[in-house]
Amino acid sequence: MTASAPYLDEPSLGAAAKFRLFGAAVSVNHLSEPPYTHILNSQFTSITPEVEMKWDATEPAPGSFSFDAADTLVRYAHSHHMRVRGHTLVWHTALPSWVNESADLLQAMRNHIIGVMQHYTGHISYWDVVNEAFDEDGSRRKSIFQERIGDLHIEEAFRVARATDPYTRLCYNDYGIEGINAKSDAVYGLVRDFKRRGIPLDCVGFQCHLLLGTVPPDMQTNLQRFADLGVEIHITELDIRMPVPASTAELQQQAEDYRKVIQACLAIPHCTSITTWGITDKYSWVPGTFPGYGAALLFDENYKKKPAYHAVLQALREAPE
Repeated sequence: MTASAPYLDEPSLGAAAKFRLFGAAVSVNHLSEPPYTHILNSQFTSITPEVEMKWDATEPAPGSFSFDAADTLVRYAHSHHMRVRGHTLVWHTALPSWVNESADLLQAMRNHIIGVMQHYTGHISYWDVVNEAFDEDGSRRKSIFQERIGDLHIEEAFRVARATDPYTRLCYNDYGIEGINAKSDAVYGLVRDFKRRGIPLDCVGFQCHLLLGTVPPDMQTNLQRFADLGVEIHITELDIRMPVPASTAELQQQAEDYRKVIQACLAIPHCTSITTWGITDKYSWVPGTFPGYGAALLFDENYKKKPAYHAVLQALREAPE
């Protein structure tokens, strides 16, 4: 690795973020790639495991836990002075088949939360306890948890999580709630209800998987109303996809979109963490899920900084102390 490599010529996003965390979703499979780890180490201050802490990875059989891959990421993060965001305990996807066959799903959910959180007590700064529990129209998602346990499952998940680890911060995480709409209204109602009733919920994660040119104009207003409920605001899975190959104009639009998202967070003192869903376009989830789209992250497939990187860095530098 030489000093002229394209990823060595800028200050750190993590340092520019000051008291906020600036993190990335990370896969253990890529830690053997030097450009990947160099950018991770030099640019970011927190790690979210992409898949290594999901249910199918951590409890593939009832009561049989497997933490090797996740442990590797946690050790890596701590050895490089990074925080870890646990992702995720209760989600309708990435479930092993036995969960669907469980005779007592509520108890299985409790056991899973306890088993995973006890293993990582003292090592995780934030947990995404429940992920994506609402549909776009604001109704509860018809997940196996909703169908068989009902509304109680969200509340119970947070209660069990707090009882298991009283010191980590507990978050609800979802997509499509960046602006004011039916879905964000429903999540807002849940958070307000939980805060009123004393159900432990410390933070709300706004995923921000966005399409080019679609940053909601009311995003800051929306984040502020959640902050006013007394929760931390986190940008948890930020990427901005576009048709590929991307034009110069589209890359500039992406830079402006990233700037808008970062500035919306920076305007709110309670917005304490920003995470991009990956490091490089080389390993982004977008092309596999949205055929014909990609180029969603701050570094291109060759680890070169894109205009969006420089826009984010500038926005972070300009934020008040």
